[in-house]
Amino acid sequence: MLTAPSIDDPVNDASIAVRRIIDALARTAPGDGGLPPVVARLERIAEVLETGAHPVETQLTRIWRGEGVARHDPATGPENPIAPPLTMYDRGDGWAEGTVELGLPYQGPPAVVHGGVCALLLDGALAVANQLSGVGGMTAELTVSYHLPTPLYVPLKVRARQVRRDGRKLFTVGEIVAGDRVTSSARGLFIVAAGVAEHA
Repeated sequence: MLTAPSIDDPVNDASIAVRRIIDALARTAPGDGGLPPVVARLERIAEVLETGAHPVETQLTRIWRGEGVARHDPATGPENPIAPPLTMYDRGDGWAEGTVELGLPYQGPPAVVHGGVCALLLDGALAVANQLSGVGGMTAELTVSYHLPTPLYVPLKVRARQVRRDGRKLFTVGEIVAGDRVTSSARGLFIVAAGVAEHA
C-alpha cells in the first residue's frame, strides 16, 4: 500500500461516520420532515468537536509530521472526511494504482463525477507515483484531459506513473478508467525542493 491505511483510531472512525452523513445528506431533499431534530444533534456534535479541536495555526504544521499529511490528504487521506479516500498500491513497473467508487457528494452533471474531483484524484495519484519513484515534489503544472464522462457508482481505476526526471523536474502521467475506457487523463510537472533534490 502506497497511501495511508485505515486504522483503528477515533479520528479515522469519525471520518468514516462523517462520510456516511455527507452521503446521506446528499440524498436528502430539503423538505424532508425528519431533518430538524437531526440538525440539532449535528450542531451539538459540531460544538463538542470544536471545543477539543486544535487551533488552525497548530494543525497546519502538525499534520506535516510523520505520516500526518498523508492521513489528511483530500484525495487519499483516511482521516479527511472529504476524501473518498483513494487507496493506492504498487502495481509494478512504476505504476501506482487504486480503485475508488464515488457517490452523489462528488457529482457534477447528473450521474457524472465533477471534473474538479477527477483533477483532484489525478493530482493525488501523480503525487503518489512520484513517491513510488523515490522522491516527491510540489505540483507546478497539471494538464487534465476529459475524454468521456466519469460515472458515479461504478469502480474507477486510478493509475499513475512517473515517466521522466530532469534535475528537480518530475514528469508524471495518470488516468482514470471506468470499465475498459479511459475517462480522464493527466500530465503533471512537479518540482522537487532544492534541499531534497541534492540528496535524492
